Amino acid sequence: MNAIYYIGLDIHKKTIAYCIKRIDGALVQQGTVAAERKTLSKWLAELPGPWYGAMEATIFTGWVYDFLKPHAVELKVAHPAMLKAITAAKKKNDRADAEKIADLLRVNLLPESHMMSEELRELRRILRYRNMIVRTVVKMKNKMSGLLMEVGAQYNKRQLHGKKYFAALLERVEDVPESVKGLLRLSRNGFEMFDGIQKKLITALRKNKLIQERVQRLMTIPGIGEVTALTWVLETGDSSRFSSSRHAISYCGLCSAQHESAGKEQRGPISKQRNKHLQSTLIEAAKLAPHWNEQLAVLHEKELARGNRNRATLAVARKLVEYMLAVDRRETGFESMKEAA
Repeated sequence: MNAIYYIGLDIHKKTIAYCIKRIDGALVQQGTVAAERKTLSKWLAELPGPWYGAMEATIFTGWVYDFLKPHAVELKVAHPAMLKAITAAKKKNDRADAEKIADLLRVNLLPESHMMSEELRELRRILRYRNMIVRTVVKMKNKMSGLLMEVGAQYNKRQLHGKKYFAALLERVEDVPESVKGLLRLSRNGFEMFDGIQKKLITALRKNKLIQERVQRLMTIPGIGEVTALTWVLETGDSSRFSSSRHAISYCGLCSAQHESAGKEQRGPISKQRNKHLQSTLIEAAKLAPHWNEQLAVLHEKELARGNRNRATLAVARKLVEYMLAVDRRETGFESMKEAA
């Protein structure tokens, strides 16, 4: 029977440090290879036998994971924050990091991070790019308002970004330097271009067969729009990864950090260990959801009566997570789920 080898990988932009060990901890090989597909193919051909592998989650992990996974018995990705807590040491370098990852994998103590399928990660990349484009659109809108305020021009804030109103505004404003008008036209062109791009990206995601049915089910929840549903699907991947709603709420960053010692518990502000994309989307959705969902409106008013608007918004966001998790698990629409209950 062939021996099983355990490989730890420390991945960087240009190089990958590796450490190969046996089950008993005996070091087989250590070294560094270039982070290139051709070099990795040659390195794979020289491995001594079947292997388990692990690597830390970084911006470079995705393509390396997809490239190596077919060749491994099993390939895991380590949670970077939890990995630092376990492997804190005075001596730190790439070879030492790779060895520590190999040891944690070998003794089954690796703090594993969820890795979505390549197809879902591709769609998630599109959604995150779209969100970046939307932020750019907002910057363009704010810049147009700022330019007009700088020169004391009067304008209607609600109508400023309408195409006809904007064109008429440039014709009738007085005492506005031509340079400012030029910048306004540039800002308007940028706004229209980026707004068109984000709409095309959303349309492409909307029509994707892989996630279309799941997104439509989530949108049956009053207060959940298309962007919120897409964000939930593409940031969580498989909702069965969450053992409970509390686990999902924690992942979304909607609960406070906890410190408990000697029977004394202290709660801090919202934890920084979260999925920031889900957190920001859910909080924005929670501000509007009570207008569309009667149950959420009651919850919001109840929490608001305690005197803290932010806590009321968080309570609504947590309830949205519970709704989406339930719809995902039961694979049925929200109204059908209520009738069954």
